[in-house]
Amino acid sequence: MSDLAIRWFIPLELRILSGMTLLSCALLLVVLLFDFLRGDYDSMLIHWLGMLAMSVMILTSIDHTEEGRTKRRDMGLITSGITLACGITGLFIRGQEYLLVDLWAALVLLIPGLSGLYLLSSPIVSRWVDSTLERAEAEAGLARNRLLLPKWQAALKHVVLLHVVAVVMIPVLWIIDVAISPGDALQGGTLFSSPTGEHFSNILGGENFWRWARNSVIVSIGTTILGLCLAIPAGYAFSRYRFQGRGAMMFTFLLVQMFPGIIILVPYFMVMKSLGLLNTAIGLILAYSVTALPLCVWMLKGFFDTVPKELEEAALLDGCSQFGVFYRIILPLSLPAIAVTALFSFLAAWNEFLLALTFNTSDEMFTLPVGLASYISATDAAWGDFAAMSLLVAIPVVLLFIVFQKFLIEGLTAGSVKG
Repeated sequence: MSDLAIRWFIPLELRILSGMTLLSCALLLVVLLFDFLRGDYDSMLIHWLGMLAMSVMILTSIDHTEEGRTKRRDMGLITSGITLACGITGLFIRGQEYLLVDLWAALVLLIPGLSGLYLLSSPIVSRWVDSTLERAEAEAGLARNRLLLPKWQAALKHVVLLHVVAVVMIPVLWIIDVAISPGDALQGGTLFSSPTGEHFSNILGGENFWRWARNSVIVSIGTTILGLCLAIPAGYAFSRYRFQGRGAMMFTFLLVQMFPGIIILVPYFMVMKSLGLLNTAIGLILAYSVTALPLCVWMLKGFFDTVPKELEEAALLDGCSQFGVFYRIILPLSLPAIAVTALFSFLAAWNEFLLALTFNTSDEMFTLPVGLASYISATDAAWGDFAAMSLLVAIPVVLLFIVFQKFLIEGLTAGSVKG
């Protein structure tokens, strides 16, 4: 029994080190991509060397066989020192001009380097490497692993989530920085230094933004209403009735979603031109509704399938008409799914660019995405106004997600479980 405890015991420090270095290597891939995009090949070389050293450190920390433990521990200490040196060199090579991402990249190297030196030199690892552990120490170590390993794994997951949030927020912070910085430099200034509201004043003080916003609101609300009026009865019919051609029609709905929008752009344009619907809100509403209809029908059909048919049968037995069953029972129960479908239709119309650019040749009928693109040309780019307007365009989307959050969660989970 004592031999089993000693044989099964692996110091928690080695598990922590392997997990930490594996995460750091994944983060360094992002750092290397950033170095490549900004052409900083000196930092790129240092980060490559640091990632190579950490890869060796991972191999030495996950090999738990008894043979050669001392050599692997020594190799881990050497690679930890190399990783630490790479982190320090990465900071000094940038001098006084390093950005937040350079500091983050340095920490990605410094933390596992310091941790490797500390953990691999700990007494419990040294005794494990030298195979001088007693039975009591091994059993206490196994109990310690059972207690602390889940906490370490939870902490590692939180670190991963924090980095995901940081990666998502960096572009947003960049846009905010450009929007509140004077001038039209794409890189903005030192983060949030000398903020100004001139770009927001330019956008909100002009007539174009409000005209484009009005067009977007009309088109998005119109698309949502028309799309729901078509998708709700269609989804209910496909869910409840069995008729000839039902399977072929559902397959056609899916087939349409497989083709990119650029394929149907020319036919769309010819149809709208022949109907005289170019430069009109009606033309965009019809085009957007037809484009979003297949997915909306599928979403609602999946929810209607989860509503028990016994509720409808009971209502019919009580004398309710078929329309009354649909209006008084099915629709109230389907509000979460309808809310999600409405939100999808609204956002698809609000953010759509290609059809709006093609169907509207007059800036009087531009929607917000097309108007936003007009700030960038081949000869000039008003990046400050562009960033400010981007933030203003995103505000309604954020507010809608906040307001419909409850319905969004219920609607997305509804229809995913049968029975």
